[in-house]
Parts: sequence; structure tokens; C-alpha cells
Amino acid sequence: MKIPYISSEWRVLLRPQINGKYINDHCLFKAHDGRYHLFGITSFEGGAPNERYFVHGTTESLASEMKEWPERAINRGTLAWAPCVVRTEGDYYYMFYGPSPTSLSVSFDLWEWYNHTVTLNNEPLFSAHRDHFVLKLDDGSYLMYIVGTKDKKSCISLFKSDNLLEWDFVGYAMTSGENAPLNPPWGAMESPYVIKKDDLYYLFVTYTDCNIENYHDTLVFVSSDPYNFGVYNGGEGGSIPVTTLRAHAPEIIEENGKYYITTCGWLNCNTPNEGCVSIAELGWKEI
Repeated sequence: MKIPYISSEWRVLLRPQINGKYINDHCLFKAHDGRYHLFGITSFEGGAPNERYFVHGTTESLASEMKEWPERAINRGTLAWAPCVVRTEGDYYYMFYGPSPTSLSVSFDLWEWYNHTVTLNNEPLFSAHRDHFVLKLDDGSYLMYIVGTKDKKSCISLFKSDNLLEWDFVGYAMTSGENAPLNPPWGAMESPYVIKKDDLYYLFVTYTDCNIENYHDTLVFVSSDPYNFGVYNGGEGGSIPVTTLRAHAPEIIEENGKYYITTCGWLNCNTPNEGCVSIAELGWKEI
């Protein structure tokens, strides 16, 4: 097992200047043409009730600051939170986003998006509210992680699909125990992101009740099973994070053998670069 750590200074990846004053939860990925794209929550007013479309930025390399495009993505007039984009083998792009019920838009080129029906079978009440993340498994199937609450405590719900359109609830990737330190009504777990490294699965999950003291706390858990990261009880029994990173809603991405981590957030929340998505290198310590 290796322990991730932030190994460089933060620098600006995308600074919104056209469509909003900040960027919150976002997704970062490489398109079929080799360019990197970022879609993220933004608004001019600030705060979750005003977040109804996504900012869009691109760059040829993660070493360069992104260009913001004037076109808004998913501008439907309703809430649009925490996009997750999956590229398929046919170079189509599926964007999942919240809040519940889960929404899906599909694109051929990442500029024009078309609404599409998506079904979550046996979805538990309140347990799949927002912040979708999709992991492709080695067998070609997909797992979707969505945060919410179970029995009024934070959880990460887990769904499985073979086609990205029909998803079956298969359990909880993580739940909260009785002694979990945070328990806001909407759930303290945010923005799950899972990567596979050296046959282990690393879950990065922001753990906050939106107070400035914990707004940038991202816990990292490790498991040999992507279906199960256990019960988080604040370190008192159950799963124990291998580290805590200072980042909000991070994306983890690899480029040319190097790993990178992003961070973001609302205004006046002490982000490294106010209103921006920032990026830093992610190192791995041997233990």
C-alpha cells in the first residue's frame, strides 16, 4: 500500500471569468482528441440554490492553465450539481449529475449535450442524492458511487451497470457509524473519487459539514474491494483513513506517469486560489 500526499504547490488550472465567480465540484478528464476538459459547478450569486449550469474549460496539457469557453453546459434552468463525465469506446460522452433524481446528458463532441433517460433500480430513499462518480472495472462493467444518507447518517451508495443507462443498486460502498464525527442532515460525505493503483482501490472523499474548519478535509481509504470501504466511525473502530488531504472535491488524474490532484470551492472558503480550480502534483509514499 502507498500513501498519497500533495507534493507541490497549488497553481491555477481554471479561473472562471465569463460564466461565474467560482467553481465548486467538477470533473476533469482527457477527451478522445487528447485535450483535457473540465466541467464544474458555478454561478454568479454563490451557494448551492443558484448552481444551475456548468462552466467548461479545456487545455492541451495539465501544465497549462485552461481556457474557459463562453458556452454554458447543461443550462436547463434547474439545479445542476457535481458532473461526472464518462467516455465510452465509441467516443460518446455520458454526463451524470445531481441532485436527485440522477440526470444524464449525452454528447458526441462535449459541446452539444442531449438529455437521456437513466434508471437507478431499487434506489434507496435519500441514499443517492448527489456527487456521482463512475469507475470502469476491468471486466468492462461500471460502478457508480453517489453520496446521500442512510438512516440519517452519511453514506456512499453503489450501483452497477453494463451499459451506463440501467443501474442496479448493489449496496453501500461506505456508511457512517454511531460515532462518526459529522452528521449534517444532507450527509457529510461529498465528491467520492476512486482510483485503482497496484491492485488496490483508493477512495478519496471530502468529509465536511460546510464549516470552514473541515471544508478542505478529504479522507483517503484503501480497500482491495471496490464494492466495500467499510464503516467510518471517526477512527473509533471500523475503517480508518490512511491520510487526510487538504483539498475540496478533488479529482485525481494521471498524465505521463505523474499523478495530479485538484481542489476547488465556494467563495470565502480559503481555497488556494480564490474562486478557481487549482491543481497540484500527487505523490505516493511507500509504507
